[in-house]
Amino acid sequence: MSDEELAWRASMVPRILEYPHNRTPKVAFMFLSRWRLPLAPLWERFFKGHQNLYSIYLHISVELGNDEMPETSAFYRRRIPSKPAQWGRASMMDSERRLLANALLDFSNERFVLLSETCIPLFNFTTVYSYLINSNQSFLGSFDDPRPMGRGRYNKRMWPTVLLSEWRKGSQWFEVHRKIAVEIVSDVEYYPVFRDHCKPPCYMDEHYLPTLVTKVCPGVNSNRSITWVDWSRGGSHPTTFTRTDMSRMFLNRIRHGFNCTYNGIATSICFLFARKFHPNTLQPLLKIAPPLLGFVP
Repeated sequence: MSDEELAWRASMVPRILEYPHNRTPKVAFMFLSRWRLPLAPLWERFFKGHQNLYSIYLHISVELGNDEMPETSAFYRRRIPSKPAQWGRASMMDSERRLLANALLDFSNERFVLLSETCIPLFNFTTVYSYLINSNQSFLGSFDDPRPMGRGRYNKRMWPTVLLSEWRKGSQWFEVHRKIAVEIVSDVEYYPVFRDHCKPPCYMDEHYLPTLVTKVCPGVNSNRSITWVDWSRGGSHPTTFTRTDMSRMFLNRIRHGFNCTYNGIATSICFLFARKFHPNTLQPLLKIAPPLLGFVP
C-alpha cells in the first residue's frame, strides 16, 4: 500500500459517533527507530499484563531482513512497512505520518504517542494509560520562539499559507488525541509548503506539527511535551545518559521534579517518558525501574 493510499484510508472518520460494539480505548505506542530496540526488555516489563489496552507500531529506518522479535514479545510482528528517515528532512516527518496512519486504521486506538529507541517509561502502564485516556488535551510542544533558531527559520516563501505570526517550534516527540492524528495524516494544505520550504537549517520535525496544530486545532493542545530531555549541555542534540547516570534519585527527579497543569489542576507529574538513554543503561534500569515504577511482577 502506498503512503498516499494509507493516508486516504486513515483519514476516514465515522459520521456515526457511537460505536456499534463495546469499545475499550487503547493507547498506540509508535516507535520511530533507527535500528533494533536496545531497551525492549524494559518496555516488555512496562507492557506486561495490559495486552488489551495498547497497540504497538514500529518503524525502523534500516533493513533488518528477517530479524524478528520472539513470539512472546510485545513487539513481535509490530513492524510497519518502513522507509529511511533522515534527521531534519521531510523523510522524518513522512515516517511519523506513516506511523500515525497505520495506528489510525485500528478504531480502538484513541491516543497516539511517538517514541524513539532511546526512550524509557517513567511510570507504570496503569498510570500512563490513565493520564492519557483521561486527559482533555493532547501533549505536543508548541511555542513562539523569537530567536534565530525559531522565527529565524521561517521562509517567506511559505506566505500566505503560513504567516510568521503563526510559526511555531516544538519537540518532535508528541502525544495526540485521535482527532489531531486524523488532522495530521489528512493534511494536504500545509505539508507541501513545509516540505518545499523548510529545509536545514529549518528542521521540519521541529516546526511542522507545532505550527499545524496551532492553526487547525489549538484549543485541544496543552502546548507541552510529556517526553523529558536534557538540553542543558547545549548543542544540536540533547544529552545521552549512560549507565553511570542511573539511580533512583535521578529518575525521581524527572518523575516529580517539575510543576505543570493537567486538566486544569496543578501536578508534579509532567513527564511520562524520557530520553536519550544509551543501550548500556538497560541492566541498571531493569534493577531500578520495576520496584520504583511498580511494574507487574
